[in-house]
Amino acid sequence: MNPTAELLQPEVEELIREQRYSELREALHLVHPADIAEILSSLDASLAAIGFRFLQRDDAAAAFAYMPPEVQETLIDKLGDEHAASVVEAMSPDDRARLVDELPEACATRIVASLSPETRKSTQAILGYLPRSVGRLMTPDYVRLRPDWTVSRALEHIRKYGKDAETINVVYVVDNDGRLIDDMRLRQLLLAEPTSIIEGLMNRSFVTLRADQPQEEAVALMARYDRTALPVVDSRGLLIGIVTSDDVADVAQREATEDMQKMGAVGALEEPYDKASIWSLVRKRAPWLSLLFVSELLTSNALVYFDGQIEKLAILAAFVPAIISSGGNSGSQASTLVIRALALGEIRLRDWWRVLRREIVTAGILALLIGALGFCRITIWGLLGLWARPQLDEKTKEVIRDEAGKIVQDLSVQHHYIMLATAIAASLVGVVLWGSIMGAMLPFVLKKLGMDPAGSSTPFVATLVDVTGIIIYFTCAMTILHGTLL
Repeated sequence: MNPTAELLQPEVEELIREQRYSELREALHLVHPADIAEILSSLDASLAAIGFRFLQRDDAAAAFAYMPPEVQETLIDKLGDEHAASVVEAMSPDDRARLVDELPEACATRIVASLSPETRKSTQAILGYLPRSVGRLMTPDYVRLRPDWTVSRALEHIRKYGKDAETINVVYVVDNDGRLIDDMRLRQLLLAEPTSIIEGLMNRSFVTLRADQPQEEAVALMARYDRTALPVVDSRGLLIGIVTSDDVADVAQREATEDMQKMGAVGALEEPYDKASIWSLVRKRAPWLSLLFVSELLTSNALVYFDGQIEKLAILAAFVPAIISSGGNSGSQASTLVIRALALGEIRLRDWWRVLRREIVTAGILALLIGALGFCRITIWGLLGLWARPQLDEKTKEVIRDEAGKIVQDLSVQHHYIMLATAIAASLVGVVLWGSIMGAMLPFVLKKLGMDPAGSSTPFVATLVDVTGIIIYFTCAMTILHGTLL
């Protein structure tokens, strides 16, 4: 809980229990709506509903918008349709539409039916757009100016209608048909001469959104042009609403959360972790976990295929975890970097060849570094005589003696540690290089197929690289150690 909310929560609960409602009303009027929402959400539903009834109307509407959907639904049931409708009516159109969209259908229908005709119309207009489109974020509450007005008249208009607007930091200039022709910061008007004409202050340089665009594009444009609000226009250029930075921040947080969850091989949660049911968590995690398990079985199959080499030289099995984890780690690093770069728009689908070239060089250097570390580690152990002879059973000794015609002691790792170090180093170079390339390219493949690149999650890349890592490792070992240890 926020420190402010945590400090005030006992006092608010005490005021409600002692029925000191006027003091409660005054105390919460000075508190930020987000903190009010957190305080009331932490209380028993009955107490929260009582406290909510005595908030000032604007405070109640603002706080209600910050509450989780399940708390909103409970409060609506406790408050009754009439009081709940008055609170919803006072909310901004975009917050109202989000509330109705998240509530259960029966509850949402009841609330919409209780709204005034005008409010119901604006809410339904926003809900008419596709989920996760810019239209679902926009609000029709903004300040419009005309190009032939003086600055003095414009400021008078802002003072009269600005209190109902979502923001007055930016105002919008429209022609007689309602077509957007410019946007202006309030600062420009405040610093201009009162007799100046608005058209003379315009530069006609503005950025717009369309209502049917994905919300992620609003996030990108807001960040790129450093705006607190962006206008939304239709296909004819008519201004139909605005999107503000607070709504875009919510989208950015949601998208980042979903990407992080997908990168951890978890389906995106529709609710906070601590509010999600056990079944919901199982449902989101089970498919990925099952897929990864089945994929890992391929690693076991690969090991079985090289069972003969492991029987001849048991020490090879000891390096399997280090080899495949190196490939998985390098692939996960590359995948994470590329996924994030794609999400931020730093690279695009057409940049795959440039990314591949960069990754080959980077991964090549990293692979040589890791390979050198592996070579040094095994060589030092060999020089110090720390390798034990392979543990071979009597049957294996006989097979080696009969088929190879050599004495078993000649196969001691101690006598061939340089060869073993070379095999391990070569395997590490191949696995790290291949893992990095695979991790970097998989997000591009998914994006090309129209899927979310975040689906190429860290565990998924690691699992895929494990299988190929086994093949690379034993292929290098068989090639380099043939005629000596194998």
